[in-house]
Amino acid sequence: MSGGVDSSVAAARLVEAGHDVTGMYMQLSNAESSYSYGIPDDPRDAQRVASILGIPFLVWDFAAEYEKSVVDYFQEEYAAGRTPNPCLRCNRTIKFGKTLQTALDSGFDAFATGHYVRTDVVDGKTRLLRSHNLPKDQSYVLGVLNQHQLSHAVFPLGDETEKSAVRAEAERRGLPVAEKKDSYDICFIRTGTAASFLKERLGVKPGDIVDEEGEVLGHHDGAFQYTVGQRKGLALGKPAKDGKPRFVLGIDPVTNSVKVGPRDHLRVQTIRGKSLTFTEERVGEPWEGFAQWRAHSRPVPARFSYPEGKLLVELKEPAEAVASGQFLICYDGERVVGSAVIESAQ
Repeated sequence: MSGGVDSSVAAARLVEAGHDVTGMYMQLSNAESSYSYGIPDDPRDAQRVASILGIPFLVWDFAAEYEKSVVDYFQEEYAAGRTPNPCLRCNRTIKFGKTLQTALDSGFDAFATGHYVRTDVVDGKTRLLRSHNLPKDQSYVLGVLNQHQLSHAVFPLGDETEKSAVRAEAERRGLPVAEKKDSYDICFIRTGTAASFLKERLGVKPGDIVDEEGEVLGHHDGAFQYTVGQRKGLALGKPAKDGKPRFVLGIDPVTNSVKVGPRDHLRVQTIRGKSLTFTEERVGEPWEGFAQWRAHSRPVPARFSYPEGKLLVELKEPAEAVASGQFLICYDGERVVGSAVIESAQ
């Protein structure tokens, strides 16, 4: 229970269905942490909802694991010129990693959350499906889970079609979080931007902004502030000959340089991935489905194959702004098949 409306309604539905429910708040920062997580009202709100529902309430402290697995990862990936996704990393290693395992070790049968996804079981295997509420669908951020994690996961909001209906249900149930705002930003950066957070931790590291021929067009004070496809904040001193805007094409951590160029040079049709995870086994013959590498981007038709134990994605249409370090989720229709970390795109 995060203290938000979705997890609160999820808990209420499980209680109403007759399950033996315990509310649990993940404490992901403490006095020793080098960052702050969430807002002070979150644990209080979660506890208030648990009290109204008449269920036990626990606080499990995973701050040390979270800093190592998520915050440090975020910093290290940007320092290496890649674009990380801390939410997917957290879901894999903390929420459905450390937390789920702690729950199972404590005698619980399953771990429930307020994510908007669906599951079903076919031939004894749990499948992860998109939510019926496509604008709120969160299958992308859970596409990194494996079969063991999915088999112990419960998503009571999976069939919900409107967020407004969830808020109305919370109001009807007398839950005090009915109108609480959703959280969209990086949850461990409470003030400032990701760039300012990284600059504070990594320091100022001046370097050049160059074009595809290597000509210096401007300067930066940290390549970690940029990602492939970025246009704003480049501060180029020399305009392009055609007068068109330029975009970040790549980041070289070795030379500490940021390469820029025209938008059409962002287009790619082949993506290679590593660190594969499968919600259902698919290594073998090539197959066709859809690829998605941002939470709310349009899925792109693609052909998937697995040469040398890695993932090869051949897009059926060109795509832009594909960055190494991003998670790519593979779909067969509405069903998640697996994920990989993007290694390169051409």
